[in-house]
Amino acid sequence: MESSIRLLHSSPLLHHPLRRTFKIPPPSSASFRHLLISPRQFPNQIPNSNQNPNYSPNFQITNNQFAHILSSPNRPPFSWNYSTKSPQSQPKFPPKVNSPVITAVLLGWLGSKQKHLRRYLELYNSRGVHAVTFVAGVGDVLSFDLGKKLEERIGSLASELANWVSGEEEDGRQRVLMFHTFSNTGWLAYGAILDNFRGREDLLRKIKGCVVDSGGDPNIDPKVWAAGFTAALLKKRSSSASTSFEPGGENQEGSAPESIEKEEERLLIETMLLSAFEKFFSFLLNLPNINRRLMKVIRALKDQPPCPQLYLYSTADKVIPYKSVESFISEQSRGGRKVWSHNFVSSPHVDHYRTYPDVYASELETFLEECVGGRKHQV
Repeated sequence: MESSIRLLHSSPLLHHPLRRTFKIPPPSSASFRHLLISPRQFPNQIPNSNQNPNYSPNFQITNNQFAHILSSPNRPPFSWNYSTKSPQSQPKFPPKVNSPVITAVLLGWLGSKQKHLRRYLELYNSRGVHAVTFVAGVGDVLSFDLGKKLEERIGSLASELANWVSGEEEDGRQRVLMFHTFSNTGWLAYGAILDNFRGREDLLRKIKGCVVDSGGDPNIDPKVWAAGFTAALLKKRSSSASTSFEPGGENQEGSAPESIEKEEERLLIETMLLSAFEKFFSFLLNLPNINRRLMKVIRALKDQPPCPQLYLYSTADKVIPYKSVESFISEQSRGGRKVWSHNFVSSPHVDHYRTYPDVYASELETFLEECVGGRKHQV
């Protein structure tokens, strides 16, 4: 049996309700798995006006566009960005003799690119901290191997970090790591790295802190996964669209109806994707092998190294429930770990730095001093 999504929406520009029916195959069917896992199979799944009389081209994601959204081109596992500044030269950084050389590991959100992490790595580089950036595309997860190649990329990063932090600088200073994760994708990648370090206390002791931006929900909830993947797909689709409505531009009056239609299209596609992904992840996340792999990573995150943790989150986050983050913060505090947090209240998912740059930079500055400078900080 197929599931259907019915949407009734009344537009001030239309004299009748807009009514469309979209057929979505059940998550256990092969067509559903091919629809979400393999972009090469997608052209056979897209209805057209000949196949489905209820289909409207106004709400179409074209074959090429969807293939572009899910594409996962070959990319290096990670990217090093070395700082040319000395920590001692930074007036706000604690002046400490023989202070360690720090590398911050930036683990991006789902669908992020290296360019999206540049503002964060520059924040670290300006303070004399090296940075390694790692990103994961939607296609890295929704692939035929169900994320195993992504696990290999994370394993490669873990090996690189282990090799680097096990050495020392020419002047004898030790090397240490900090992690800065984004959304649950980056946070789970951090957990996978911790799992790779399991049994290596020498490596775990070199981790001096972890910043969790818009993540920290340990619950394997299909709704959260659906929201994350929907947000990643819609953001990438929006960035790859050939046209856009610019308020205040030429022919604004004539463009206004188009902007409302585009908003209706976006809401309709969002609803459709949320429903489809929720059904899909309700099936996928309960597969024994995948559930076992996820629980292994989450156990590593619950039993983190005894280093300070900073959680940057927002009540307005529509992807990660803030109550789940606060519950995990309380759990870590009860376990005896040093935990700091800041609720930005109104900023969207992984958008806290862009919305509140000064507050974000200040929180990070203070946390960095706490982690490697030894300055006591009470929140």
